[in-house]
Amino acid sequence: MRTEDFNFDLPEALIAQFPAAERRASRLLRLDGNSGEVIDAWFRDLPTLLEAGDLLVFNDTRVIKARLTGRRESGGKVEALIERITGAHEALAQVRASHAPKPGGRLIFADSVEAEMLERRGDMFLLRFLSETPLMEILERHGALPLPPYIQHSPDRFDEDRYQTVYAREPGAVAAPTAGLHFDEAMLAELAAHGIRTAQVTLHVGAGTFQPVRVEHIAEHRMHSERYHVPQATVDAIAEARKTGKRVTAVGTTALRALESAVRSGEIQAGSGDTDIFITPGYQFKVVERLLTNFHLPKSTLLMLVSAFAGMDNTRRAYRHAVGQRYRFFSYGDAMLIERKKPL
Repeated sequence: MRTEDFNFDLPEALIAQFPAAERRASRLLRLDGNSGEVIDAWFRDLPTLLEAGDLLVFNDTRVIKARLTGRRESGGKVEALIERITGAHEALAQVRASHAPKPGGRLIFADSVEAEMLERRGDMFLLRFLSETPLMEILERHGALPLPPYIQHSPDRFDEDRYQTVYAREPGAVAAPTAGLHFDEAMLAELAAHGIRTAQVTLHVGAGTFQPVRVEHIAEHRMHSERYHVPQATVDAIAEARKTGKRVTAVGTTALRALESAVRSGEIQAGSGDTDIFITPGYQFKVVERLLTNFHLPKSTLLMLVSAFAGMDNTRRAYRHAVGQRYRFFSYGDAMLIERKKPL
C-alpha cells in the first residue's frame, strides 16, 4: 500500500486549537467496522453504549514538561525535546539548533542547567545533565509542556490541566494519549455505576507519534520505539471479560498498541518492553474488540492503524462524514468509537 492511500483533505479550521469547555462535551462518531454504519453521538453518551462487564483499558502515562530552551555554550539558540529519560541524569532528546551539537559539546538551558552531548543515535542525541538534581525535577522546574506542532499557541496553565488525562500517574510521555482527555472524574464514576470495568496499561507516547510517513510505500516505514508495560491485573481483567462474553475497548491507539505488543504465542502476557509495532491494514487483532480514539493526521501511522481496525473503505467514509459534519480534529478534537471489522 502507498502512503497516499491514507491522505485526505482537511480544512485547517477543523484542527482544534483548544479543548471543549468540558471534557465530556466532545462529539462522538460511532463507526461499525462490519456494516460501515456511521452514527453521530456525544461523548457523554458513552456509558449507555457499553454493557455491564465490558472492559475499558486506559493508558495511564503522564505527560512530562519535556521541552527545554537555551543556548549552545559557544552561542546560538537551542531547543531540546526530551524523548526518553534513560537515567537519573541522562535522556535521549531531539535537538534543534543552527548546528547539530557534537560529542562533548555543552548546552545550557534556562540560563543555568548545563548538559553535555554524549553521542548521536540516529535522529536523537544522548544528553547528560551536569547537575545533582534529578532530570525529572529539572524538567518540572524549567521545562514546558510539549504541545503538538499543529497547536499554535504556547502552553499555559489551562493546557497543563487539559492536556493531561485525569487518571495519568506514570510520568514519561511527551504527548498525551488523547482519547483519554475526554474522561472526567464524573464520567469514570458513571461508568463504574453502569458496571463497566476498567484496567490500565502504560505506554510512554513519543514525539514520533506526530511524524509523517515520508516513504512512498508504507512497508518501508520504520516506527519509532516506545516503552510499555502491561500489568498482570490487566491481563486477568481481559481474561475475565472474554470468559463472560464481554468486550474489551482500548481507550486510544496507544493502549491498543501496548496490548497488541504484549501478545506472545497468540495470548496476551504481562510484561514490559520497547515496542515499535506498526499496525496496518491486514493486521489480525488479538485482544481488542472496540477502539475509542480521536481523529488523526493524514498519512499518519495512527490513521493506518484505524484503517486496519475498521477497514479502509469504512475509515474513509467516516472521515468524509466527520469533515462534512465539521467534527473537530486531532488532540483537542472529538472522538470516535469503532467496532472492529471482523476478519473474513
